[in-house]
Amino acid sequence: MAASSTKPIFSSPLKTISSSPSPHSSSKSSLLSFLHNTSTAPIYLKLSQSQIPRHSNPPSAIRSVLETVADSPSKSVSFSFPKPTILVSEKLGEAGLEVLRQFGKVDCAYDLSAEELRSKISSCDALIVRSGTKVNREVFEAAKGRLKVVGRAGVGIDNVDLQSATEFGCLVVNAPTANTVAAAEHAIALLAAMARNVAQADASLKAGKWQRNKYVGVSLVGKTLAVMGFGKVGSEVARRAKGLGMHVISHDPYAPADRARAAGVELVSFDQAISTADFVSLHMPLTPSTSKLFNDDTFAKMKKGVRIVNVARGGVIDEDALVRALDAGVVAQAALDVFTEEPPPKDNKLVQHVNVIATPHLGASTKEAQEGVAIEIAEAVVGALNGELSATAVNAPMVPPKVLSELTPYVALAEKLGKLAVQLVSGGSGIKSVKVVYKTARDPDDLDTRLLRAMITKGIIEPISTSIINLVNADFIAKQKGLRISEERAVVDSSPEFPVDSIQIQISGVDSKFASSVTDNGDISIEGKVKYGVPHLRCVGNFGVDVSLEGNLILCRQVDQPGIVGRVGNILAEQNVNVNFMSVGRTAQRKKAIMAIGVDEEPNKDTLKNIGEVPSIEEFVFLEL
Repeated sequence: MAASSTKPIFSSPLKTISSSPSPHSSSKSSLLSFLHNTSTAPIYLKLSQSQIPRHSNPPSAIRSVLETVADSPSKSVSFSFPKPTILVSEKLGEAGLEVLRQFGKVDCAYDLSAEELRSKISSCDALIVRSGTKVNREVFEAAKGRLKVVGRAGVGIDNVDLQSATEFGCLVVNAPTANTVAAAEHAIALLAAMARNVAQADASLKAGKWQRNKYVGVSLVGKTLAVMGFGKVGSEVARRAKGLGMHVISHDPYAPADRARAAGVELVSFDQAISTADFVSLHMPLTPSTSKLFNDDTFAKMKKGVRIVNVARGGVIDEDALVRALDAGVVAQAALDVFTEEPPPKDNKLVQHVNVIATPHLGASTKEAQEGVAIEIAEAVVGALNGELSATAVNAPMVPPKVLSELTPYVALAEKLGKLAVQLVSGGSGIKSVKVVYKTARDPDDLDTRLLRAMITKGIIEPISTSIINLVNADFIAKQKGLRISEERAVVDSSPEFPVDSIQIQISGVDSKFASSVTDNGDISIEGKVKYGVPHLRCVGNFGVDVSLEGNLILCRQVDQPGIVGRVGNILAEQNVNVNFMSVGRTAQRKKAIMAIGVDEEPNKDTLKNIGEVPSIEEFVFLEL
C-alpha cells in the first residue's frame, strides 16, 4: 500500500546573503536563482552603514567584487552601492515617480524612438512603460544583460516580449489591481446612462431639440443584472448594483460560492444568466474560449429587450452579431467602452448605432486610478530590484539547467493534466479544492514540486483567465481565485532515477461533463505519466487508459463490443481528422469501457454529433490540449 506525506506549499524564504552554502540548499534554492544570487565561498566585507542606501540590493553590488574577495579571506573591502537607473519611457503619476526617486536614479524620457530606446537601455537597470512602448527582443539584446526588470503600468503586457525577457533573465511585472474601482464605476455609469438615454438626450438637446417623450428610459430597481465574471471588477460592479436595488446573479466557473453569497449574489450557469437577465455586464478576460462568446447563438438565448454593458475586452463580443441583435430588437441597447479594434474605424456600424453608447476605453481613466497604478508599478519595480518575489510578476524565473532538464517532461505533463481537469468540470459552482498526488520512489524531501504545482495551476486557470501563471505568482493567484491546491507524495515501488512516476489530479465538490471521470468518492480524477519523454494519460476516473497527450483528445464511454473503434475511426476519417493515438480501458469483458482518442485536428460540431449518435456510445467529451 502506498504511503503518503503532505508538505507545506512553500518553504521559508531564502536569505539574501549567506556566509556559507547550506548543505540542503539544492534545487529549492536554485529554482529562485533568477532573483537571488549567492556566493558559494565565504565573503568577508567591511561595510560602513552610512554607505548603504536604504533600498540597496547587496547581492548585486557584491558580485562586482567577488573575484577579489572570495579567494582571499584576509582581505576586507569598503565600497558604496550605486543607485540603480530606472528609465520611465511613458508618462507616470508623480506619486509613483517619487517612490522611484527615493530608491534610484530616475530618467523620464518620453516619446523615444525604437532606436533611441535601444541606445539608452544598456545603461538602465529597470524600464517602466505603458502600452505605447514596444519592448521587443532587440531591446533586451541592446540591454546586454543589465536590464533586470520591466514594469508595465497597467494590466496588459502585449507590448512586452515575455519569452525574450525570461531568456535574458529580466523579470516583467504589471499593475493589475489599482484600476479596479475605476473600471467598476465606469460600468455603473454606462449602465445608468444607457438605461436613461443620457448620451442621446444630451446630443438632442445640444442640437436644439426638446424631445422628452422620445427618451423615456427604464428603471434599474428590481431588474436582474447578470455579471459575467465575478473577479475583482465584476464583484465591485455587483456590490454597487445591489446598492441600486438590482437583483444580481453571476456566472464565473472559478468564483467561490461563499464569497458570492456574502455579496448577496447568486452564482448560476452561463445559460441561466443570459436567459434571465434584464441587463448583462461583461467582466471576463479575452481568451480563446471567450473570444466572440457573445454571438448570434448567445443573443438568441437572451430575453428580448436585454441591455448589455462591456468594459472588459472588445473581443468577447462578435460585433457584427451585436449589430444584428440590435437591429432585430433582441438587444435593446448596448453601452461599450472596449472594441475588437481600438480605435474602431470611423464608419464602425456598432459605434454609429443609435442604440449604442460608446466611450474610448475610459475604464481606468480617473486621476485616482492613474496615481494608484503609478504607485503599484513603482513599488513592484523597487521590490524586484531588491530581489523580492513579486506577486505581480508575469514571467517565470529562470530555472537552473540541471533542475529544468530533470523536470521538463513532467512540466508539460502537469500543465496538460491541469487543462484536461478543468475542461471536465461543468456547472456554476466553481472549483474550490484540487488535490495533487505525486507518486514517486524518492524521499519526499528530495522532490521539489513547486514548479509542477505552478504548471498545474497554469493549466487550470489560464484557459479562462488573463492571468499569466508562473513559479512566482501561482499560489498567489490560486488563493486570489479561491482555489485551494493540496499536495501529497505517495511512495511507490519504481525507479528513484526519475523524480516522478505519475501525477494524479483530483477535483472535489463539482459536477463533471464526463460522468466516467468521477471516482467512487465523487471526485473528478485523472492521472498521467511520462513515457519515452512524452506525457501520457493513464487513468480517467476508475478506467485505465494509455494515450499520448499530443494534439487534442476525445473520451467516449461505451458498451464494450466489437466494431465501436472502427465506427468512430471512420467518422473521423470521413472529415479528414487524423487519429494519432487510441486506447481502450474497460471494467470487464463486454461491460463498460472508455475509449481515449488522440486527434491532430479539432473535429467540427457535426463530426462530434455523429460520434455521439453511435448507439453503443453512452457519453463523450472533446478536450483541447
